[in-house]
Amino acid sequence: MAKRPLISVVMPAYNAEKYISQAIESILNQSLTNFELLIINDGSTDSTLRIVRSFRDKRIRVVTNRKNLKIAKSLNKAVRLSKAGLIARMDADDISLPDRLEKQYRLLSERPGVAIVGANMIIVDEDGRRISKREYPSEDGELKRLMFRYSPFGHPVVVFRKKAFMEFGGYDPTKVPCEDIDLWFRLGSRYNFATVPEYLIKYRILKFSTSHSKLRDLELLGFKVKLNAITQYGYRPSFYDVVYNFGQFITLWLTPASMRVWMYNFLRSRNLI
Repeated sequence: MAKRPLISVVMPAYNAEKYISQAIESILNQSLTNFELLIINDGSTDSTLRIVRSFRDKRIRVVTNRKNLKIAKSLNKAVRLSKAGLIARMDADDISLPDRLEKQYRLLSERPGVAIVGANMIIVDEDGRRISKREYPSEDGELKRLMFRYSPFGHPVVVFRKKAFMEFGGYDPTKVPCEDIDLWFRLGSRYNFATVPEYLIKYRILKFSTSHSKLRDLELLGFKVKLNAITQYGYRPSFYDVVYNFGQFITLWLTPASMRVWMYNFLRSRNLI
Protein backbone atom coordinates (compact mmCIF):
# COMPACT_ATOMS: atom_id res chain seq x y z
CA MET A 1 0.00 0.00 0.00
CA ALA A 2 1.29 3.46 -0.93
CA LYS A 3 0.25 5.02 2.35
CA ARG A 4 -0.48 3.87 5.86
CA PRO A 5 -4.08 2.66 6.20
CA LEU A 6 -6.45 4.62 8.41
CA ILE A 7 -8.00 1.41 9.75
CA SER A 8 -6.90 -2.21 9.99
CA VAL A 9 -9.89 -4.55 9.71
CA VAL A 10 -9.08 -7.83 11.47
CA MET A 11 -11.07 -10.91 10.52
CA PRO A 12 -10.39 -14.30 12.14
CA ALA A 13 -11.70 -17.15 10.01
CA TYR A 14 -12.06 -20.82 10.86
CA ASN A 15 -13.91 -23.09 8.41
CA ALA A 16 -15.86 -20.08 7.19
CA GLU A 17 -16.35 -21.11 3.55
CA LYS A 18 -20.14 -20.60 3.57
CA TYR A 19 -20.20 -16.86 4.31
CA ILE A 20 -16.70 -15.43 4.10
CA SER A 21 -17.09 -14.12 0.54
CA GLN A 22 -20.01 -11.93 1.62
CA ALA A 23 -18.04 -10.71 4.64
CA ILE A 24 -14.99 -9.77 2.54
CA GLU A 25 -17.07 -8.07 -0.15
CA SER A 26 -18.85 -5.96 2.47
CA ILE A 27 -15.49 -4.60 3.61
CA LEU A 28 -14.11 -4.05 0.11
CA ASN A 29 -17.25 -2.03 -0.71
CA GLN A 30 -16.82 0.44 2.15
CA SER A 31 -17.14 4.17 1.46
CA LEU A 32 -13.89 4.69 3.40
CA THR A 33 -11.35 3.06 1.12
CA ASN A 34 -8.01 3.59 2.89
CA PHE A 35 -7.92 0.43 5.01
CA GLU A 36 -6.23 -2.94 5.15
CA LEU A 37 -8.15 -6.17 5.64
CA LEU A 38 -6.05 -8.59 7.67
CA ILE A 39 -7.53 -12.08 7.54
CA ILE A 40 -6.25 -14.69 10.00
CA ASN A 41 -6.98 -18.14 8.60
CA ASP A 42 -7.10 -20.02 11.89
CA GLY A 43 -6.13 -23.50 10.70
CA SER A 44 -9.20 -23.99 8.52
CA THR A 45 -9.71 -27.45 7.00
CA ASP A 46 -12.34 -26.44 4.42
CA SER A 47 -12.01 -24.13 1.39
CA THR A 48 -11.74 -20.91 3.43
CA LEU A 49 -8.16 -20.20 2.40
CA ARG A 50 -8.85 -20.86 -1.29
CA ILE A 51 -11.81 -18.46 -1.23
CA VAL A 52 -9.81 -15.75 0.53
CA ARG A 53 -6.96 -16.02 -1.99
CA SER A 54 -9.40 -15.69 -4.89
CA PHE A 55 -9.85 -12.00 -4.04
CA ARG A 56 -7.40 -9.80 -5.95
CA ASP A 57 -7.26 -6.67 -3.84
CA LYS A 58 -4.00 -5.18 -2.55
CA ARG A 59 -5.70 -4.12 0.67
CA ILE A 60 -6.10 -7.77 1.72
CA ARG A 61 -3.40 -9.47 3.76
CA VAL A 62 -3.69 -13.14 4.70
CA VAL A 63 -1.94 -14.90 7.57
CA THR A 64 -2.45 -18.63 8.17
CA ASN A 65 -2.07 -20.24 11.58
CA ARG A 66 -0.48 -23.68 11.41
CA LYS A 67 -2.92 -24.86 14.05
CA ASN A 68 -6.22 -23.54 15.37
CA LEU A 69 -5.39 -20.86 17.96
CA LYS A 70 -9.00 -19.80 18.70
CA ILE A 71 -10.33 -16.28 18.56
CA ALA A 72 -8.43 -14.47 21.33
CA LYS A 73 -4.94 -15.56 20.24
CA SER A 74 -5.80 -15.02 16.57
CA LEU A 75 -7.05 -11.50 17.24
CA ASN A 76 -4.01 -10.64 19.37
CA LYS A 77 -1.81 -11.83 16.51
CA ALA A 78 -3.78 -9.80 13.98
CA VAL A 79 -3.56 -6.61 16.03
CA ARG A 80 0.20 -7.03 16.47
CA LEU A 81 0.61 -7.39 12.70
CA SER A 82 -1.73 -4.50 11.86
CA LYS A 83 -0.42 -1.30 10.28
CA ALA A 84 -3.09 1.19 11.38
CA GLY A 85 -3.68 2.91 14.69
CA LEU A 86 -7.37 1.96 14.61
CA ILE A 87 -8.57 -1.64 14.63
CA ALA A 88 -11.97 -2.69 13.29
CA ARG A 89 -13.34 -6.09 14.25
CA MET A 90 -15.10 -8.17 11.64
CA ASP A 91 -16.36 -11.73 11.72
CA ALA A 92 -16.25 -14.03 8.70
CA ASP A 93 -20.01 -14.58 8.64
CA ASP A 94 -21.30 -11.01 9.11
CA ILE A 95 -21.93 -8.14 6.67
CA SER A 96 -20.74 -4.59 7.30
CA LEU A 97 -22.95 -1.90 5.77
CA PRO A 98 -21.17 0.39 3.26
CA ASP A 99 -20.66 3.41 5.52
CA ARG A 100 -19.68 1.52 8.65
CA LEU A 101 -15.95 2.30 8.70
CA GLU A 102 -16.40 5.90 7.60
CA LYS A 103 -18.83 6.73 10.41
CA GLN A 104 -16.84 4.99 13.13
CA TYR A 105 -13.59 6.55 11.92
CA ARG A 106 -15.18 9.99 11.97
CA LEU A 107 -16.36 9.61 15.56
CA LEU A 108 -12.95 8.44 16.79
CA SER A 109 -11.24 11.27 14.92
CA GLU A 110 -13.49 13.86 16.53
CA ARG A 111 -13.33 12.39 20.06
CA PRO A 112 -9.74 11.51 21.08
CA GLY A 113 -10.80 10.43 24.58
CA VAL A 114 -12.87 7.56 23.18
CA ALA A 115 -10.98 4.26 22.88
CA ILE A 116 -13.80 2.03 21.58
CA VAL A 117 -16.74 2.79 19.35
CA GLY A 118 -19.55 0.38 18.55
CA ALA A 119 -22.78 0.55 16.53
CA ASN A 120 -26.27 -0.88 16.42
CA MET A 121 -26.75 -4.25 14.73
CA ILE A 122 -29.35 -5.87 12.50
CA ILE A 123 -29.75 -9.51 13.53
CA VAL A 124 -30.15 -11.91 10.59
CA ASP A 125 -30.56 -15.67 10.31
CA GLU A 126 -28.41 -18.11 8.35
CA ASP A 127 -30.07 -17.05 5.09
CA GLY A 128 -29.60 -13.33 5.75
CA ARG A 129 -33.23 -12.66 6.67
CA ARG A 130 -33.74 -9.96 9.29
CA ILE A 131 -35.11 -11.43 12.50
CA SER A 132 -34.36 -8.77 15.10
CA LYS A 133 -32.23 -5.77 15.99
CA ARG A 134 -29.87 -4.78 18.76
CA GLU A 135 -29.44 -1.18 19.89
CA TYR A 136 -26.96 0.38 22.29
CA PRO A 137 -26.73 3.73 24.10
CA SER A 138 -24.41 6.23 22.46
CA GLU A 139 -22.58 7.81 25.40
CA ASP A 140 -19.91 6.65 27.84
CA GLY A 141 -21.87 6.68 31.10
CA GLU A 142 -24.85 4.83 29.67
CA LEU A 143 -22.67 2.21 28.01
CA LYS A 144 -20.68 1.50 31.16
CA ARG A 145 -23.88 1.11 33.18
CA LEU A 146 -24.70 -1.92 31.02
CA MET A 147 -21.51 -3.82 31.73
CA PHE A 148 -22.75 -5.88 34.67
CA ARG A 149 -25.72 -7.09 32.62
CA TYR A 150 -24.32 -7.61 29.13
CA SER A 151 -21.61 -6.33 26.80
CA PRO A 152 -21.97 -2.65 25.89
CA PHE A 153 -20.80 -3.48 22.36
CA GLY A 154 -21.50 -6.05 19.69
CA HIS A 155 -18.03 -7.57 19.42
CA PRO A 156 -18.00 -7.90 15.58
CA VAL A 157 -18.78 -4.19 15.05
CA VAL A 158 -16.30 -2.44 17.34
CA VAL A 159 -13.43 -0.19 16.30
CA PHE A 160 -10.79 0.48 18.95
CA ARG A 161 -7.48 2.26 19.30
CA LYS A 162 -4.52 -0.07 18.94
CA LYS A 163 -2.49 1.88 21.51
CA ALA A 164 -5.11 1.38 24.21
CA PHE A 165 -5.50 -2.29 23.28
CA MET A 166 -1.75 -2.93 23.60
CA GLU A 167 -1.57 -0.93 26.82
CA PHE A 168 -3.87 -3.45 28.51
CA GLY A 169 -2.32 -6.54 26.93
CA GLY A 170 -5.08 -7.34 24.42
CA TYR A 171 -7.51 -10.22 24.76
CA ASP A 172 -6.99 -12.73 27.55
CA PRO A 173 -7.14 -16.25 26.02
CA THR A 174 -8.18 -17.70 29.38
CA LYS A 175 -11.39 -15.64 29.28
CA VAL A 176 -12.79 -17.07 26.00
CA PRO A 177 -15.70 -16.80 25.19
CA CYS A 178 -15.92 -13.76 27.49
CA GLU A 179 -12.71 -12.25 26.12
CA ASP A 180 -14.51 -9.19 24.78
CA ILE A 181 -16.33 -8.04 27.94
CA ASP A 182 -13.15 -8.72 29.94
CA LEU A 183 -11.24 -6.37 27.62
CA TRP A 184 -13.98 -3.72 27.76
CA PHE A 185 -13.82 -3.70 31.57
CA ARG A 186 -10.08 -3.13 31.43
CA LEU A 187 -10.20 -0.44 28.76
CA GLY A 188 -13.18 1.24 30.42
CA SER A 189 -11.21 1.76 33.61
CA ARG A 190 -9.16 4.39 31.79
CA TYR A 191 -10.89 5.37 28.55
CA ASN A 192 -14.29 6.47 27.28
CA PHE A 193 -16.77 4.48 25.22
CA ALA A 194 -19.13 5.59 22.44
CA THR A 195 -21.53 4.13 19.89
CA VAL A 196 -22.60 5.36 16.48
CA PRO A 197 -26.39 5.27 16.96
CA GLU A 198 -27.02 3.68 13.58
CA TYR A 199 -27.27 0.15 12.19
CA LEU A 200 -23.86 -0.54 10.67
CA ILE A 201 -23.66 -4.34 10.51
CA LYS A 202 -25.76 -7.39 9.79
CA TYR A 203 -24.92 -9.81 12.57
CA ARG A 204 -25.62 -13.41 11.62
CA ILE A 205 -26.93 -15.81 14.24
CA LEU A 206 -26.13 -19.42 13.37
CA LYS A 207 -28.01 -22.43 14.64
CA PHE A 208 -26.21 -24.20 17.43
CA SER A 209 -26.85 -26.60 20.22
CA THR A 210 -25.55 -25.64 23.65
CA SER A 211 -25.83 -28.02 26.54
CA HIS A 212 -26.94 -26.75 29.92
CA SER A 213 -23.51 -27.50 31.38
CA LYS A 214 -21.64 -25.56 28.65
CA LEU A 215 -23.90 -22.51 28.98
CA ARG A 216 -23.55 -22.69 32.74
CA ASP A 217 -19.75 -22.74 32.45
CA LEU A 218 -19.88 -19.74 30.09
CA GLU A 219 -22.04 -17.71 32.45
CA LEU A 220 -19.96 -18.68 35.47
CA LEU A 221 -16.90 -17.37 33.64
CA GLY A 222 -18.84 -14.16 33.02
CA PHE A 223 -19.46 -13.82 36.76
CA LYS A 224 -15.72 -14.23 37.38
CA VAL A 225 -14.95 -11.49 34.86
CA LYS A 226 -17.38 -9.14 36.61
CA LEU A 227 -15.93 -9.96 40.02
CA ASN A 228 -12.45 -9.23 38.70
CA ALA A 229 -13.68 -5.87 37.41
CA ILE A 230 -14.80 -5.01 40.94
CA THR A 231 -11.69 -6.21 42.75
CA GLN A 232 -9.02 -5.20 40.21
CA TYR A 233 -10.42 -2.13 38.45
CA GLY A 234 -12.67 -0.48 40.99
CA TYR A 235 -16.03 -0.93 39.27
CA ARG A 236 -19.09 -0.60 41.50
CA PRO A 237 -22.28 -2.32 40.27
CA SER A 238 -25.59 -0.66 41.01
CA PHE A 239 -28.23 -2.21 43.26
CA TYR A 240 -30.16 -3.19 40.11
CA ASP A 241 -27.04 -4.90 38.73
CA VAL A 242 -26.65 -6.90 41.94
CA VAL A 243 -30.28 -8.04 41.83
CA TYR A 244 -30.01 -8.84 38.11
CA ASN A 245 -26.88 -10.96 38.58
CA PHE A 246 -28.31 -12.71 41.63
CA GLY A 247 -31.39 -13.66 39.61
CA GLN A 248 -29.24 -14.77 36.70
CA PHE A 249 -27.15 -16.96 39.01
CA ILE A 250 -30.14 -18.62 40.67
CA THR A 251 -31.96 -19.36 37.42
CA LEU A 252 -28.74 -20.65 35.89
CA TRP A 253 -29.20 -23.90 37.75
CA LEU A 254 -32.90 -24.26 37.00
CA THR A 255 -33.57 -23.12 33.43
CA PRO A 256 -32.73 -25.15 30.27
CA ALA A 257 -30.06 -23.63 28.04
CA SER A 258 -32.35 -23.20 25.03
CA MET A 259 -34.88 -21.29 27.13
CA ARG A 260 -32.19 -19.05 28.61
CA VAL A 261 -30.85 -18.15 25.16
CA TRP A 262 -34.33 -17.48 23.80
CA MET A 263 -35.32 -15.38 26.81
CA TYR A 264 -32.14 -13.28 26.65
CA ASN A 265 -32.56 -12.57 22.92
CA PHE A 266 -36.26 -11.77 23.42
CA LEU A 267 -35.62 -9.30 26.23
CA ARG A 268 -32.45 -7.81 24.75
CA SER A 269 -33.88 -7.13 21.29
CA ARG A 270 -36.76 -5.23 22.94
CA ASN A 271 -34.45 -3.22 25.22
CA LEU A 272 -36.20 -4.69 28.29
CA ILE A 273 -32.92 -5.43 30.09
